[in-house]
Amino acid sequence: MRVMWITALGILLLIAQSISAQARPDSFADLAEKISPSVVNITTSTVVAGRTGPQGIVPEGSPFEDFFREFQDRQGDGDRPRRTSALGSGFVISEDGFVVTNNHVIDGADEILIEFFSGEELPAKVVGTDPNTDIALLKVETDKPLAFVSFGDSDTARVGDWVMAMGNPLGQGFSVSAGIVSARNRALSGSYDDYIQTDAAINRGNSGGPLFNMDGEVVGVNTAILSPNGGSIGIGFSMASNVVTRVVDQLQEYGETRRGWLGVRIQNVSEDMVEAIEGLDEAAGAMVTDVPEGPAAEAGMQSGDIIMLFDGKEVADVRGLVRVVGNTEVGKTVRVVVLRDGKQETLKVTLGRRETAESNNGTESTPEPAEPIEKELLGLTVTPLTDEMRSELGAGEGTVGLVVTGVDETSKAFEKGLRAGDILTEASQQKLTSVADLEARVQEARDAGRKSVLLLVRRAGEPRFVALNIEE
Repeated sequence: MRVMWITALGILLLIAQSISAQARPDSFADLAEKISPSVVNITTSTVVAGRTGPQGIVPEGSPFEDFFREFQDRQGDGDRPRRTSALGSGFVISEDGFVVTNNHVIDGADEILIEFFSGEELPAKVVGTDPNTDIALLKVETDKPLAFVSFGDSDTARVGDWVMAMGNPLGQGFSVSAGIVSARNRALSGSYDDYIQTDAAINRGNSGGPLFNMDGEVVGVNTAILSPNGGSIGIGFSMASNVVTRVVDQLQEYGETRRGWLGVRIQNVSEDMVEAIEGLDEAAGAMVTDVPEGPAAEAGMQSGDIIMLFDGKEVADVRGLVRVVGNTEVGKTVRVVVLRDGKQETLKVTLGRRETAESNNGTESTPEPAEPIEKELLGLTVTPLTDEMRSELGAGEGTVGLVVTGVDETSKAFEKGLRAGDILTEASQQKLTSVADLEARVQEARDAGRKSVLLLVRRAGEPRFVALNIEE
């Protein structure tokens, strides 16, 4: 019996090793051969203005500046326009010639030339671009069907999965590199960022090229690298395919993007706000700091509301809300659940279009505050806002509140970033028109056993909430 168990265990170990070996490919050659005809090199050319100075040879104002300018003029450069070129990568997504690349690869280009793996070259025109996700859609005209690749579901890509990048690194021509998914859901700088991080070698010239899974599906568009020297150090970023496909579909249909627009200014809910907001159990959702004229205002949304659910989806933070709103159809009426005064309310909002939304402060006209007085409170020296101060501080017409004229550098207020010139417009989600209003809100919070009071602060017109400690 014991011998049988040992034999069975040995068989199981052999099976496990076999499965492990199958998961780790011996070669990427078959995959590379399969997808190579669909990957392209992109060359762009642009006419730029001629040089107007020494171009960094000597510092501006140097006594040698005139000498080097005369030297350049003798060389015939002068101020004549000249043509520059740039290189990038891309991939074909349809047999009739649609090509995806990065916007920064073709931005400002006068001419775009597509080179296929076979060596054939074709001119391309721009169908549409989206600087927010750095995606561009191009089109080449051809009489024969082109080899193309399909997008995969980037949400199924897991950390540790094998991936392969292909493109034109450093202008050396078609090249393949392989690695794994190092991380998911990376954000670099944009509101719609959803990057896959990979250690597959990505260098200059790889921009716009595809990141493949082992099924030959595109799960990302290679966009950026993190590097101190401009070369690959194993930290590359590819825009996730599930973001790219939505953009490409809209560019293909409309020639532009059409993102949903809610019409609010928002900020993340911090841990120290939880205790100050009735009915909030955790630091989740997106807090509304301002509601200018737009869809949200028409639906009755208010400053201080915390958006908890949007169209049936939980809102974790600002980034998540921006993405889900942007991915929602323009003109669609959605249910938005907000936390207000400790209770949840459901609003019906008909989304506008972000790209055409007009900026509007949306401030209401309110009476002038009482005669200016100055008082110290919670480490702040405050005074009611006057017309003269409103103009100097760039506040919108009709803005009412208290101006911070000084901050004790040893106070909690200073630690939270409050500074002279800030305008306090609300406390505990109630408008402030006098110092007495602020004193009343602070006392109410203390009577309720709260440790902090929630302030709505405006600086240069931009609002944000700050939970300020009120413990004596």
